[in-house]
Amino acid sequence: MVVVGAGPTGLMLAGELRLGGARVVVLERLPRPSGQSRGLGFTARALEVLDQRGVLPLFGEDVHTSPEGHFGGLKFDYSVLPGAHFGARGIPQARTEAVLEEWAGSLGADIRRGWELTGLADLGDAVEATVRTPHGVRRLRAAYLAGCDGGRSTVREAAGFAFPGTPATREMYLADVAGCAIRSRFLGERLPGGMVMAAPLREGVDRVIVCPDAAPARERAEPPSFAEVAAAWRHITGEDIAGGQAEWVSRFTDATRQATAYRRGRVLLAGDAAHVHLPAGGQGLSTGLQDAVNLGWKLAATVRGWAPPGLLDTYHTERHPVGARLLMNTRAQGTLYLGGAGTEPLRGLFAELMVHPAVRRHLAGVVSGLDIRYPMGADGTAADGHPLLGRRLPPVALRTAEGPVTSARLLHPARGVLLDLADDSRLRSAARGWRDRVVTVTGGPEEDGPLTGLAALLVRPDGYVAWTGEDGDGGLTGALGRWFGPPAEGAGADVRTEDRRAPHHDQEDTA
Repeated sequence: MVVVGAGPTGLMLAGELRLGGARVVVLERLPRPSGQSRGLGFTARALEVLDQRGVLPLFGEDVHTSPEGHFGGLKFDYSVLPGAHFGARGIPQARTEAVLEEWAGSLGADIRRGWELTGLADLGDAVEATVRTPHGVRRLRAAYLAGCDGGRSTVREAAGFAFPGTPATREMYLADVAGCAIRSRFLGERLPGGMVMAAPLREGVDRVIVCPDAAPARERAEPPSFAEVAAAWRHITGEDIAGGQAEWVSRFTDATRQATAYRRGRVLLAGDAAHVHLPAGGQGLSTGLQDAVNLGWKLAATVRGWAPPGLLDTYHTERHPVGARLLMNTRAQGTLYLGGAGTEPLRGLFAELMVHPAVRRHLAGVVSGLDIRYPMGADGTAADGHPLLGRRLPPVALRTAEGPVTSARLLHPARGVLLDLADDSRLRSAARGWRDRVVTVTGGPEEDGPLTGLAALLVRPDGYVAWTGEDGDGGLTGALGRWFGPPAEGAGADVRTEDRRAPHHDQEDTA
């Protein structure tokens, strides 16, 4: 496998592939991490995903969550939805990338910096990538190639993915400024000349975002100067920050686009390569991580040869609608944030609607990612039955014969999990043929909660519930076959798996 891009999405995907037993090379054009951070945290579901892989402790004491958040600048409490919060705040994207690179590397991912993809060819039975490296041009051949190389994806363009949407209409600025006492405007402040935001990053350094009304989008290779940012800030607020020192300056736009397909043959897209949008609510990085976790186990299963027919295609059918909803809600937030005086009636109506708990629960679910429900039917239809079917396994404490364990801990190896909550030997016997891909755990929840009343449930490696059993309901073997392929020959026999830390190299020829 070749993954292009060593940002959060690409590194997460690399780790997932290694957990699934697939060899992976990550190509990153930058010779070293930039140290720059557009993102400053991740949403509730992304935090759960990191916990499910045992990555969260690698952040140390840096992870702080808050129930207080907003939608388009309208403040509300996300804990109206059980388990929800606005997200982990104050974690620079550079820190997230460093943690994920350490994790993926520890699993055996081969991360090659200074290697830039310049072209690719889908050969039908493999993908050939042409790469400019510090040692000259190389060609790599792999079973599949995943583009995780951002909004200006080389992979997307080279593979011919359609990328429709709305073009940028305005240019906005971002800067991390030291040496200025800037008043915090976390939710943003809308003024006659535009909208500004400000929040402290650390002692003496503030992140400022400037969205001038009169700044049409333009193509330019270089970032804006700090003088431009300071001038725009002064024009809107009347405050002078020109005397500060900019640690980093960047620009962004309101362009909104989504690939029509997330897979073309042996080439796939994830993260910003598949969808770009206004960065409202800090959802981009988090959605990319979830793309990677959805794709990783399916792609590894395909490469290893045990994937059932159509498994890899479910990546598009499940994640494309999630991306479409991401674009919808960020455009809505952009309208509320940036629409000017003409949107005041809309903001007023939203403020009235958000008084109602049902509305707050809906918005919290949309932004946090906790409302995602995948179609688990064999024909790709919507999930019916138990409320957990098709949804993520919520964090719960379990008691088992081996001792207490959390639901997140069970998912650390990225394998399927059959939770036998009723100590039913028939279920364990039915699942025996998949023991190389699915771990069976017998136990029960420590207290009443979302698992109450269930006899069993089958959880995919990405943490989503694929089957629920109530009073020994049937259908388990069908669900196992749909998501984990046919049972091993001689059901119950152990199947040897690859050492997931083994060194590896894709076929490589010098051009």
